[in-house]
Amino acid sequence: MLKKNNSQLSTLNFQLLVLLLLVGCSGTRHLPKGEKLYVGAVTVLATDEKVDGRLIKSVVKEAVRPEPNSRVLGMRPKLWLYQTAGENPKGKVKQWLKKKGEEPVLLSDVKPAVTAAIIDAKLFNLGIFNSKTTYETKEKERTAKIIYTSHIHAPYKIKSYNIEITDDSISRLIQSQSTNSLIKVGYPYQLANMQNERNRIDALLKDSGYFYFSPDYLIFEADTSVTDQGMTLRLTLKKETPADALRVYRIRKVSIDQNYSLDEGKNDNDTTMYGNVVFMGKKEKMNIRPEVILRAVFLKQNENYDRQNHSITLNRLMSMGNFKFVQVKFADSDSTGYLDVTILLTPLPTNTFRAEMDIVTKSNNYTGPRMNISLLNRNTFGGSEQLNLNMAGSFEAQLNALNQGLFSYSFNPQLELTIPRLQVPFKLKLSNNTYMPQTRFALSYNFMKRVNYFDMSTLLFSYGYKWKKNVRVAHELTPINVSNTALSNESDDFRALLTANPYLKKSYDEQFVLGASYSFTYNEQPVPGKTLQYYLQLHAESAGSVFSLINIIGGKDPSSVHPSTILGMVYSQFVKFSADGRAYINFSDKDKLALRFNAGIGKAFGNSSSLPYNRQFFSGGPNSIRAFAINSVGPGDYEQQAAGGFLQTGGDIKLEMNAEYRFDIYSFLKGAVFVDAGNVWLQASNPVSLGNPFRFNSFMNEIAVGSGIGLRLDVSFFVLRFDLAAPLRKPWLPATDRWVINEINPFNADWRKENLMLNIAIGYPF
Repeated sequence: MLKKNNSQLSTLNFQLLVLLLLVGCSGTRHLPKGEKLYVGAVTVLATDEKVDGRLIKSVVKEAVRPEPNSRVLGMRPKLWLYQTAGENPKGKVKQWLKKKGEEPVLLSDVKPAVTAAIIDAKLFNLGIFNSKTTYETKEKERTAKIIYTSHIHAPYKIKSYNIEITDDSISRLIQSQSTNSLIKVGYPYQLANMQNERNRIDALLKDSGYFYFSPDYLIFEADTSVTDQGMTLRLTLKKETPADALRVYRIRKVSIDQNYSLDEGKNDNDTTMYGNVVFMGKKEKMNIRPEVILRAVFLKQNENYDRQNHSITLNRLMSMGNFKFVQVKFADSDSTGYLDVTILLTPLPTNTFRAEMDIVTKSNNYTGPRMNISLLNRNTFGGSEQLNLNMAGSFEAQLNALNQGLFSYSFNPQLELTIPRLQVPFKLKLSNNTYMPQTRFALSYNFMKRVNYFDMSTLLFSYGYKWKKNVRVAHELTPINVSNTALSNESDDFRALLTANPYLKKSYDEQFVLGASYSFTYNEQPVPGKTLQYYLQLHAESAGSVFSLINIIGGKDPSSVHPSTILGMVYSQFVKFSADGRAYINFSDKDKLALRFNAGIGKAFGNSSSLPYNRQFFSGGPNSIRAFAINSVGPGDYEQQAAGGFLQTGGDIKLEMNAEYRFDIYSFLKGAVFVDAGNVWLQASNPVSLGNPFRFNSFMNEIAVGSGIGLRLDVSFFVLRFDLAAPLRKPWLPATDRWVINEINPFNADWRKENLMLNIAIGYPF
């Protein structure tokens, strides 16, 4: 009975504390005498006509000023910080509180008559020319709000649209692209559409040689004297339009300086002709061959100026990776209607050496140093080829867990050559794309020693292409992707693990992979100003089919029971598909909601019964389900316990979902709250019995769920991330006990040791 009363008393005290916090954080206790706190506005549309209320109301809300003090769960914590600091804070703590707080927004700060006029001006821009906005103040004891009522009519519509340009050449050019016009007859008048139409026409003219044209020279004239709230619209040229804006300009001379320095005294005054292009400096002093640079230059002699070609030239020269700055300057030529072009290229150092060393702490409790050394040459063969020699090494050990004393080390040399063009054995005609395509060759060797278990050697070679269609769309095709993995020095303990786990044994078998892959990426994140941004990456990979076709032609039908070999090595045969879809909802510059759906499926067939280990799907870790150790979730309802985290078991199918709310805390310090869910499964056709296989009627019951909070140090070039998470659902427990939310007890040391997972990583998880 006493325990119950104590519990009730604690609950009452907690409720009183919450009540005091709500009152204290409301921000109404320390207002100046006679003032009321402004808590916002309500906007109302009054009309008897049929209108698009959503668009109009959103425009009206954007016009309302000022913004009231920010609120969180009904409280105003920033206002409370400001008031707590006092009027003239002396100490550093109070000064900091005042700086981080918000000054109260008072009713006396609001100018409702001015705001009503602004609302009517915004409505005018939507074609509501005769609106009238009134306002009313609703006051309480300590707070007040404003109600704005806009009396509106249906927007005026465009009944006719005529292009009346006196210059015949410009008029014909605009008329030829009239189907792309943003001005549509029968649609409501919107000022923004006319502004965007002027910019569209300006871009069209700039792409057609009108170098000195400006959108300010275009004027829209409207006549609202027609009946039924309609209007006629005319597009004309400003009378003061200068003659050079109406003239098509051509390129007369192109000059290029690939060793330009801001220190003019260091620039070479000699010149070398290459075709009809002037290169500054002597030929023997040119680092990059002229013909290589000219592949990126789309401003040609005797061709009309084209702003699109101007942009392509800038982007391609910068994407070569050889230049720190690229400038394109235009000057009037001696001949009327001609421009001289000078391209100034400030080079980066030809060779760059980098060395990095850090301490890595993984989710599987292994810790150790990692070192990476790289040497980059930006112009290996005089054609802007980039050769990167990289040497990486790491050591990791489990110091204070179940398998104390286990450790591993690895070293990984890699040689990568990137060529700024598509290196193909046949002639390929490419369109004038803004971005420079690339051909990539990579050769690497990776040696890893798991002490007391095995040594693993992997040799990889790949040859492929990267190209971008535009800022959103990118492609990557790797027609040759070769790897061979071999194990040696296998211990008895390791063999025992493989004997007990046939699927793991099959995954670690020596297998030779020769295949091809293709990736498609659509990314809206580089596009500024979008409230909703999407990202989608699709990846497909296939291996072994060419070898199997050769064997079939030779009269041998390969199978996983009696696998075929190439050069004495068993080759893998599989197909694999994956998709990574994301959405970013930007509420403001300071907070956003990031959502991700990640799925994949792989199928071994013919010569293989399972996917190679490095092609399987895994779940868990700092970029996956953060409440679980790296690669420790699944498959299905299987609980992984192999070798304390050294060996993990993957799956053929993967499903993951993530949601993360990101917000600013202070300057470069960011915060996050997240929920992760997912798992991996084997296919029902897989001969290994390890966890429940994937079935549509049961997979939802095997989803692992975790949640947590994050802290990020986000500077312009670096993000250090700390994510603390705990499991909410464990799929390996009995079906009725998998939700473990009721077991959360952060004050219990045993619970924290078994459940809390701290992920330290570089960059955002997605």
